[in-house]
Amino acid sequence: MSALTLSGISSAWYASLRYPVINPTNRKCSTVPILSLNNQYSRNFHLSWLGFFVAFLSWFAFSPLIPDVIKTDLKLTSEQVGNSNIVSLCSTLIVRVISGPLVDRYGPRKVMASLLIIGAIPSGLAGTISTANGLYIVRFFIGILGATFVSCQAWNTAFFDKNVVGRVEFTANALGGGWGNAGGGFTFIIMIALFNQLLADGMSPHVAWRVAFAIVPVPILLSVAAATLMFGTDHPAGKWCDRYEAVATALSASDNQTGSINGKHAKTKSGYDTETGDEKDIQVTVTAINLVSELDTAVNKPLSLNVAYEIILNPLTWLPSLAYMTTFGYELAIDANLATVLYTLLKSPTFGQTKAGYIAGIYGLLNVFARLLGGYFGDLIYVKFGVPGKKYLTIACGVVQGLLSVGLGLYIDNHPHPTLTVIIVIFVILAIFNEVANGANFSLVPHCNPNSNGFMTGIVGAMGNLGGIFFAIIFRFAPSPSGKAFWISGVIAISVNLLLCIIRVPQF
Repeated sequence: MSALTLSGISSAWYASLRYPVINPTNRKCSTVPILSLNNQYSRNFHLSWLGFFVAFLSWFAFSPLIPDVIKTDLKLTSEQVGNSNIVSLCSTLIVRVISGPLVDRYGPRKVMASLLIIGAIPSGLAGTISTANGLYIVRFFIGILGATFVSCQAWNTAFFDKNVVGRVEFTANALGGGWGNAGGGFTFIIMIALFNQLLADGMSPHVAWRVAFAIVPVPILLSVAAATLMFGTDHPAGKWCDRYEAVATALSASDNQTGSINGKHAKTKSGYDTETGDEKDIQVTVTAINLVSELDTAVNKPLSLNVAYEIILNPLTWLPSLAYMTTFGYELAIDANLATVLYTLLKSPTFGQTKAGYIAGIYGLLNVFARLLGGYFGDLIYVKFGVPGKKYLTIACGVVQGLLSVGLGLYIDNHPHPTLTVIIVIFVILAIFNEVANGANFSLVPHCNPNSNGFMTGIVGAMGNLGGIFFAIIFRFAPSPSGKAFWISGVIAISVNLLLCIIRVPQF
């Protein structure tokens, strides 16, 4: 490959990260312009993942501190700690189901901001807890924040095309979901570091963990909610109620077509327009993928009982839903329990709450790139194999995740003194396949019931949370310390994913 060709690829790749390229048939963006904020596509993308990211700062803020300091301060039993982890996922399940229809009715931007504002209230009350029942109540209502995932995914689906063209083919959903999910890992780092600093400043553990909640979650949640309302937009067509006007008749692709977006002109190939914002006009070469898909012109239908009935009875609804139950559900249970498991299993004078929390945070941090890889591979496979390729990628990753979970559990059970290094290596590889599966799954979701994206996203997201509750119950009742919860969860993940092979999907 010549240097000139490499230079052209590099320029196109950079341009795709900076300039939105608009598909005129549906007004959606066919690049992910993460390096710009001067257009609505970029701003909405960053606000979508940021809203989901900051939700974790409260939703999982208890997990890194509960193995030792909160458990001791509130005089909790191990069973009560496990119960609180389960409770924290219950309200998310309910609100994710509810938020799907709300997104279809009011749009993802308004639902996102509302959830952040509502979730800030119980977050501010975390410092008032003095009993196990108080912990259950606060964690239940904080769990409302987990429903921001539905808004995050639906918002990106509304603004970004089914394939992200060019040399960077990862989807906005995978990137947004991955960066948002990474908030779970950053929460461990932030809360532990802040707690330790407050201790160093002279506060008692009783006061320090309560002050940490007041400093981090509440002001950040409210700030991001305000930014979402001020700088976000509802739909490429403008207001959410105007979304039906965005559907255009399919345009036949023609080379070197000149387009006009908001008064700004730019040339592209294959019938796409480039919105240049305040930048100088540029030429971006786009390779359109001419696949016939309902996603090209799909518009959210008003939710009715008949529409809901059709979606619920459609096997395509349950393909990604059950797969997500075993993958994202597993991840939620791990995020909630891994620090406690490591602390219980390896507690020693040199291994305490701080080290257990930092190591457990690795699982969530891997979402920065792992979930993105799921969307990237999903798009690559889609070009050659269509939707079936995405389906089998999701299932394969779920099966490998299950096998690794079984392996981790058996290793712990068969070694009286398991090595931390071996545990980390296994769970890092496990986390990568787990999070790749999540990204691949949500590159598949828009192909299933594309005219009810909000409701569909709500169902899949809620099933993920149902899986979180289910796996958290396994960890709650499994003997501790042991690897039994890991290998039982692994067997379930393998079985469910293999059964999903029988569900047929459209070609495109």
